[in-house]
Amino acid sequence: MGITKTEGFPSKVTDAALVFKALGHPARLAIMEYLANSTSCICNDIVDQIPLAQPTISRHLSELKKVGLIQGTIEGKNTCYCIDQKRWAELKKLINEFCIPQNNVTQSC
Repeated sequence: MGITKTEGFPSKVTDAALVFKALGHPARLAIMEYLANSTSCICNDIVDQIPLAQPTISRHLSELKKVGLIQGTIEGKNTCYCIDQKRWAELKKLINEFCIPQNNVTQSC
């Protein structure tokens, strides 16, 4: 298979594709759901909630952090994670732009 061509697309589309790709794994969706339902940043609790080994969870957290969906802070030996609210709001806005017809165009299937 050849390399997927990504040049020539608007940056918001390629950025969204990277985010959606990162969210394309059930473990990452479960992590995002867990973080979204938490009242504070999460340190080691994720390992107790997601049925994967700690190194695997760390890799998934790294992928989410790479696309900016979560942020991590180091507290002693722990890295604590939270959803990056600014980035999350940008993603929600982008999804709305994709889903809501522009210029009052009505579509039928």
